[in-house]
Amino acid sequence: MNKDVFWTDIGIMEYQQALDIQRNLFDSIKEIKILNRRNNTQNQTPNYFLFTEHPHVYTLGKSGKEEHLLLGFDELKKKGVQFYKTDRGGDITYHGPGQIIAYPILDLDNFGMDIIRYMRNLEEVIIRVLKEYGIKGERIEGETGVWIDSTTSRARKICAMGVRTSKWVTMHGLAINVSTDLKYFDYIIPCGIRNKGVTSMEKELGYRPDTTGLKNQILKTFEEIFGARMIFHPSGKFK
Repeated sequence: MNKDVFWTDIGIMEYQQALDIQRNLFDSIKEIKILNRRNNTQNQTPNYFLFTEHPHVYTLGKSGKEEHLLLGFDELKKKGVQFYKTDRGGDITYHGPGQIIAYPILDLDNFGMDIIRYMRNLEEVIIRVLKEYGIKGERIEGETGVWIDSTTSRARKICAMGVRTSKWVTMHGLAINVSTDLKYFDYIIPCGIRNKGVTSMEKELGYRPDTTGLKNQILKTFEEIFGARMIFHPSGKFK
């Protein structure tokens, strides 16, 4: 099993461009697995981890409902927000400035886990990272992502998650609200959940955390939980 994970930060990037990068890496891993099965070989599959940030965009998962977008397309255009239907799980969510987005593109066979354990591990990464900042992140049974005050009427999501898997290869991932303008969540029913709110680290802490330090903490915690070795690669290798 290969637990080396090549990571990079591709910076601020339009959603479609980042999606194309993901798909190229995703397809390349799948192709190795297909050839291994066909030829009875055991060539190692690589793993990747991308940080990015998107301009204002709403994305709708394959099981989502378009009526959870509360704006018309003319209104979206006026506000400078894009909209994409995508192939990840989950419903509708928002991505924009002030968010850290992480896209792990992994062969889960390398880590000996199924999709359920993978999702719980992703949540655990964020829960432990938030703890370093004095924020108590929690799960809600039957929901994905990381929440605050999960058992109260003030339950609010701080990190959304949605993934796609094929042949045990993952793509898409998580988005943690760091200093996100939360008004953009008012124009959707986030994740299709009507009775819970959304928050950010800045709102909870009263200050804006340093994103470089936060990304380093995510990498360190991901390495610990997944038993991985994170190896930096310049972003140009992934574009």
